[in-house]
Amino acid sequence: MTSLFVFGTLRDHDLLRIVIGREVATEPASLAGHKVTTVAGEDFPICLPRSGSTAEGLLVSGLSDSEIVRLDFYETGFGYSRAQYGISVAEKTVTAEMYAPDGEVLQPSDAPWSLEAWQAEYGDLTREAAVEAMTLVGRISACELPQRWPVLAARAQTRLTARLATHPRRDGLPDLGDLEVIRMSVPYDEFFRLEEHHIRFPRFAGGLSAPVERVALVSVDAVTVLPYDPVRDRVLLVDQFRAGAYARGDQQPWTLEPVAGRVDGGESWEDTAHREAFEEAGLRLRGLEFIGGYYPSPGVLSEYLASYIGICDLPDVSPGLYGVEGEGEDIRTLLCPFGELMEMTRDGRVQNGPLFLSALWLASQRDRLRGGD
Repeated sequence: MTSLFVFGTLRDHDLLRIVIGREVATEPASLAGHKVTTVAGEDFPICLPRSGSTAEGLLVSGLSDSEIVRLDFYETGFGYSRAQYGISVAEKTVTAEMYAPDGEVLQPSDAPWSLEAWQAEYGDLTREAAVEAMTLVGRISACELPQRWPVLAARAQTRLTARLATHPRRDGLPDLGDLEVIRMSVPYDEFFRLEEHHIRFPRFAGGLSAPVERVALVSVDAVTVLPYDPVRDRVLLVDQFRAGAYARGDQQPWTLEPVAGRVDGGESWEDTAHREAFEEAGLRLRGLEFIGGYYPSPGVLSEYLASYIGICDLPDVSPGLYGVEGEGEDIRTLLCPFGELMEMTRDGRVQNGPLFLSALWLASQRDRLRGGD
């Protein structure tokens, strides 16, 4: 059995339970001659030798080999390794292991680290991401976890948003908890995740359905924003290659769209709208008009879209080329008068659902946005 001194995020009781896989007892403990400080550019800490300082933490005792494997998976890929230290606990010194910086991978900043501040800002998201992360033990290596973490955090953000959804509830409908889950498998899990659900759901006529299999392609929440200049009465569109149109066999698998992007972990929909407008079109938005949130294809996709009109200045400029090179994006921007946009929705040049929706919403609100009725 192994004892472990935890000084950082694992002092959060719920996160510790998720990572270890069970409830554990802890004792207040400390490590003399060390200080906890924030890692440069990150939200988590490291514990480093510092004369005259004492690092406060918790001692976790009685950890099994399999539980240490889980802890190593969660910690070592991010630049930590286990080492033994003399830990003060209950007025005595005991030998315990601690996840210390592994070489120079982690560099300290000058900022102190606070568990309470971390819990308030990052706790919910980290716990939710860790639940999925720990299902990957034995499936990926610890060094792969940091590369996978942004996707895990984005999925976690989506689940948290869904739980806190504020759209009106419809009377007479059952809740998520009324379904009977038989089993679930995951045949594919990378940037996207394919889930096979075997369930029974409440029927409108009463009772539960027979067991059914439903397959879902799990993505994350995404945002679309159609940039609109109410003074010049024009919009900006983006044009890019799309794998879905290619897989369907479209002879020109490029589509005209609003600016769009997936919501990262810790981002709000509005944050994403502003970030993507700059990344895909070099635009600084003055304001956002919310169109609505919706499932584009709920029969198979978990993706949920939040669509906006982005108020901005669109002067006469040549079309630009944008996109994040590391993500393989190749995006061309096009300026389009409002009248031509509506013509394109009629003649077939617009084949993108969110652009259709955004154009129709803009048509209904255009006078108001231009200072009319």
